Amino acid sequence: MSPVEKTAQPLIGAVDQGTSSTRFLIFNCRTWELITYHQMEILQKYPKEGWVEEDPMEILASVVTCIDKAVENLAALGYLPDQIKAIGITNQRESLVVWDQHTGKPLHPAIIWLDGRTAETVDRLIQQSPGKSQDCFKSVAGLPISTYFTALKMRWLLDNDPNVKASVDSTRCLLGNVDSWLLWNLTGGVDGGKHYTDVTNASRTLLMNLHTLQWDNNLCSFFNISKKILPEIRSSSEIYGRLKCTALNGVPISGILGDQQAALVGQGAFRKGQAKNTYGTGCFLLYNTGTEPVNSSHGLLTTVAYQFGKNQPAHYALEGSVAIAGAAVKWLRDNLGIIKESAEIETLAAQVDDTHGCYFVPAFSGLFCPYWQPDARGIICGLSQFTNRCHIARACLEAVCFQTRELLECVSKDSGIPMTALQVDGGMTANSLLMQLHADLCNINIIRPSMTETTALGAAMAAGCAEGVDLCSIESLEANASITTDSYAPAIKNHEADQRFSRWKNAVQRSMRWELPSQSSAGEIL
Repeated sequence: MSPVEKTAQPLIGAVDQGTSSTRFLIFNCRTWELITYHQMEILQKYPKEGWVEEDPMEILASVVTCIDKAVENLAALGYLPDQIKAIGITNQRESLVVWDQHTGKPLHPAIIWLDGRTAETVDRLIQQSPGKSQDCFKSVAGLPISTYFTALKMRWLLDNDPNVKASVDSTRCLLGNVDSWLLWNLTGGVDGGKHYTDVTNASRTLLMNLHTLQWDNNLCSFFNISKKILPEIRSSSEIYGRLKCTALNGVPISGILGDQQAALVGQGAFRKGQAKNTYGTGCFLLYNTGTEPVNSSHGLLTTVAYQFGKNQPAHYALEGSVAIAGAAVKWLRDNLGIIKESAEIETLAAQVDDTHGCYFVPAFSGLFCPYWQPDARGIICGLSQFTNRCHIARACLEAVCFQTRELLECVSKDSGIPMTALQVDGGMTANSLLMQLHADLCNINIIRPSMTETTALGAAMAAGCAEGVDLCSIESLEANASITTDSYAPAIKNHEADQRFSRWKNAVQRSMRWELPSQSSAGEIL
């Protein structure tokens, strides 16, 4: 491409703020080719058992740095910064940030989505709920009362942190998921920052009505959370404001999607019945159900998939959420020292052809879909003197597969249509052994796309479709769905996979009800 042709190409940027890292990626919005990016790791802190926190200021600083560094990379490649016409944001969902709107300072470390400190709060609220049921609000919000969702984290802070409660009482406090924290700061912060969220992130709070796409009065009353501190809910694709910092000052922010919904969009799964599975810190399967929310009777969540424009209908999805996937590999690396780098697990696991009866249930934060058991804990069972680190590494990979199989079976039961193929994305999909194990143990064709950065790509697509940006349309995105490069077909007999899955489910039962009430990780702020 000549220098003139390069500088004629419109570009879109995407902030991808995940649990373990932040990235800013820049795409050609005509070909959706990734031009360049910059990435930084984010430090997780574990102040108590079951607690997971991050520094909101570190998250924000990493976004600013990644934007500026990626723009520097872009210039070195012969492009111009003003070719970037819009940016989108995709983010770790359910993680809570609370801050003072007058000072812009966080009032507490960010409580990350897999944090389990709210277990006692969950138990108490279930007892106070209609019918004393964990699922009493699923017809409205699509979610069970669980440690996973933002409302429980906020309720815990109000009950346990006097500074947060005082800030709320004095109307100084703002709260939101990570998308709201970033948008508010990037559009001016204390100087006119926009306090918005999109429908996909709002649908993960347990406070939004799936049918009205607004904060629900009954839900806010039940959790005793004032709507005054909540962000305004907008669609996933519209101009929310303009950057007032970084090298892209003045560029509109015009797309927001929670990370899993962004991956669904990036995979081009716009049609009812299409699904994707993303492998990151956790593992998340989304199944597009079209413009009507579908209630699950098998432990799945009902969530907003996307809404491309404020006057457009929302599309919904059934979601299966697994708390621990890539985090289990990190645990083998950081806690046990079985591997030095995460990528080494494929080589190690490939040294044996079987786990020889070893099963790993990584329920470090309890079990999410379909069990919703916060008292479960991780176990490795079936050990013998023959077991070595290779078997444990392979059992770790198989655990990701077995958890996905449980989700696939739930989707098939709720939809009535068995899935025959699954589109995948996320960092763990680079592990070819894992992909083959998935095909084998789930008895399904696994499809890995050529565009591996589907999460950031989805945010960029949402930004490009916004009214006033108009660089693409959802129709053009549907016509240019991802081209696949790799497909993995089952290579073992069904009965063998079924037998191994049965033993895995036996191990899961052994992991449940491990945490006794007296051992609850809930506690008071000191």
